[in-house]
Amino acid sequence: MSRPDPAELYELTESGQVPSPLQQIHFASKYVDGNTIDWLREEAAERERTNIQRAQHGVRGLLLPWLDAARMWLIVILTGFGVGLAGGWLDVLVKWLGDLREGRCSYGFFYNQVACCSDVTSGEACTAWLTWSEYLNVEFVFAQSLLHSFVYVTFAVAFAGSAAVLVKSYAPYAFHTGIPEIKAILGGYVLTAFLTPWTLLIKALGLALAVASGLSLGKEGPLVHVSCCMAYLLSRFFKQFRNSEAQQRKLLAAAAAAGVSVAFGSPLGGVLFGLEELDTFANESEVMWRGFVASAVAAVSLQWVNPFGTSKLVLFQVTSVSDTWRAFELIPWLTLAVIGGILGSVLIKLNVEVALYRRNSVLNEWPVLEVVGVSAITAAISYLVVFSRVQASELVANLFQECDPTKIDYHGLCNPTAMWENVFLLVLTAALKILLTAWTFGMMIPAGIFLPTIAIGACLGRAVGMLTQGLQRTYPTAWIFLSCPPDPSVRCVSPGFYAVIGASAMLGGVTRMTISLVVILFELTGALSHVLPIMISVMVSKWVGDAFGKDGGIYAVWIAMRGYPWLPPVDFHDRGETGAHLMRPLQRLVVIEDERESLAELDGLLNDHDFHGFPVVRRQEFLGFITRDKLQLAIAPLLAEDFGAGRSRRCVFSQRSSTNPEEEVDLSGLLEEAVLQLRHEVPKELVVSMFQKLNLRQIIFTTGGKLTGMVTKSDVVTLLTCNFPHTASLSAGRRPG
Repeated sequence: MSRPDPAELYELTESGQVPSPLQQIHFASKYVDGNTIDWLREEAAERERTNIQRAQHGVRGLLLPWLDAARMWLIVILTGFGVGLAGGWLDVLVKWLGDLREGRCSYGFFYNQVACCSDVTSGEACTAWLTWSEYLNVEFVFAQSLLHSFVYVTFAVAFAGSAAVLVKSYAPYAFHTGIPEIKAILGGYVLTAFLTPWTLLIKALGLALAVASGLSLGKEGPLVHVSCCMAYLLSRFFKQFRNSEAQQRKLLAAAAAAGVSVAFGSPLGGVLFGLEELDTFANESEVMWRGFVASAVAAVSLQWVNPFGTSKLVLFQVTSVSDTWRAFELIPWLTLAVIGGILGSVLIKLNVEVALYRRNSVLNEWPVLEVVGVSAITAAISYLVVFSRVQASELVANLFQECDPTKIDYHGLCNPTAMWENVFLLVLTAALKILLTAWTFGMMIPAGIFLPTIAIGACLGRAVGMLTQGLQRTYPTAWIFLSCPPDPSVRCVSPGFYAVIGASAMLGGVTRMTISLVVILFELTGALSHVLPIMISVMVSKWVGDAFGKDGGIYAVWIAMRGYPWLPPVDFHDRGETGAHLMRPLQRLVVIEDERESLAELDGLLNDHDFHGFPVVRRQEFLGFITRDKLQLAIAPLLAEDFGAGRSRRCVFSQRSSTNPEEEVDLSGLLEEAVLQLRHEVPKELVVSMFQKLNLRQIIFTTGGKLTGMVTKSDVVTLLTCNFPHTASLSAGRRPG
């Protein structure tokens, strides 16, 4: 625990007096990793700070609130600008490293394939880009195949292995997506090590290497973590944010929205993602407004970098899709939605089983070796299947496109005579990616799940679209196709948009997002005219996914497995139970007895029990609640005094005149100012709702002023996650209570 700043300890109180040592504890107490924020205390401290500012006379009183707001906006804008630049250049780096696995540019090593062939007109072959066999003048076909596969696999293993070594050696918190941790942090969990500068650097660099390796992962989710790390790093320069956890979380909420904006080129989707998935904007319009500004600044910065060379934010633009769709298409679209919901639940369950196996097997001791092995297997399999050989982003971009005779056919995808072969390869690619994504998501590397999920759904959607198109062309006069144009040369079914529907259905089944997902998808593709089919597919896939498991999506599952104290925003309904069925009764509580505990006994109590705080009672009468950090800071110097004087003083927590003040020490000033008390007869549903809406850490149950029990946030989290059989299975152990 860090020592308090002397300048903070000796600030004058509102009455103009120097605060006593016990009054200083409020300023000195800091949260440590693994703890949860006491929002009542934070809000009280924020009100106190605001009142002190308003009490200042003259120009200072006018400028201080304005300076606070200016600092907040400065960090929000800088974060948006920074993550926009980082995301843009990350795309450029990933594209170059990914293309390096297949060849290089003849006139410049640091040109990717798009930049190398930028002068070539559409439909012409690019001679400046050379495969490795062409660059090394290898002429034999068999030798060319061996060389290409060897270079492809070697680079993939080198990139993935480097990312794993960086994460394991320098920043263990840089692994995975980061969204579960961000959700827990915004909910009040303290995990400062997750936002350090080293984590930011390794997350960004490791993410580029991991994505370029061709592993079945994406960069979208980790960019939210990168954005929050940037905001936290910038906030360290201002005392306003260092001393206020509440202010920090308002800042991190805006940063998370900016991260989504850059990840998908979706500024509106970023704001709605914060509202729906992060549950941060519901109560404060100011936070939503800052998130909107951060998303807009991030999107402008990304467009200025222009990593795709299109001068557009749309990442996977859908082209040649008519503004109208036919009623019969609802049948294959609903089929895709059902498949997406089922496969989304299957992917979650597979991922959970793999994570449990990894934790309880020898793989837990050799994370780098696991990454190297999986990357080698992924690269070898991907090289054999034509649609999985390229980067997932390139695959999705081509699956979303409609066939155009003026453009190059992507691996024969538009060849009508090879429809069945393409359908088989697309389904095979989707099946392989489900298995590889289930294993990859959770390894010791930065990894997101959005892009591989989109790729799985796009493969299945394109396959269904091709089958529907083939059926319509085979039986153009069937009654179900009467709404199609009579001219057979005019396209009726657009397989590219079926890929969009498949992607939205798969994402809905895996993440269980709804409104924000629809907005992200139409901003991602530009298919604004087809928002209604996307909405239907997301809605149905979520219903189907929820029917197969009330897990709440992949992020909620990982939060539960990691054991983070995050309260899901779900409606809890009891069956007539009361708070007495949820609380820990007095007999199971560790309490502090007024006048009966000495300083040495209190010190022993703190060493024996790792709880956040303790109720204080006098013969069962409830006096108040005292937190662990305040008590530790208060008794440390008092114990030193007693040891030097050779005495042992008793602790008093009630303000009254003492008969022998030399033998007692008054700690009543340490009791919490706001403690919520209820009767144990209140409905359990009400207790859970109060924890969710008021961000409480504990509720005390009393009857006639006597303590009867207590409920903590951890108890409510356990209640809401009890249906998930693997809750806290990946937890490293945390402070209870």
